[in-house]
Amino acid sequence: MLRAIAIAASKPYIVVYEDLREANASYAANKKNRLARSLHVRGASPRNGNHRDVFHDYILEQGFTWVPTMQVGKGCQVHLRADELPAGRLIVRLSKHLTAMIDGVIQDTHDPSRGGTRCVYGYYLKQ
Repeated sequence: MLRAIAIAASKPYIVVYEDLREANASYAANKKNRLARSLHVRGASPRNGNHRDVFHDYILEQGFTWVPTMQVGKGCQVHLRADELPAGRLIVRLSKHLTAMIDGVIQDTHDPSRGGTRCVYGYYLKQ
């Protein structure tokens, strides 16, 4: 997840790591919900996991726009394939994973596309 954000946002990995560590700590200190308590107990390190409530706002602050691709009861409409996603710098949200895609090329340590059948929940598009 951190790698996908760093690649798509053209930022050093360590900068994204520290930014999200601070965002996790801030969320834990300022919110009064189950996620905040969990972050407080397990620590703010991104190595302990990242929740969309925290990383979503961070990605938007980096100049991305969220584009949802799934709707309740509609099934999977968009797959992780270059011909089904727009060109440009994307952070694509999949089940339990984020991957970077730049002009139709997946930028990841492995191919998460499952042969072009992996469903895309939505994507962040760099403006």
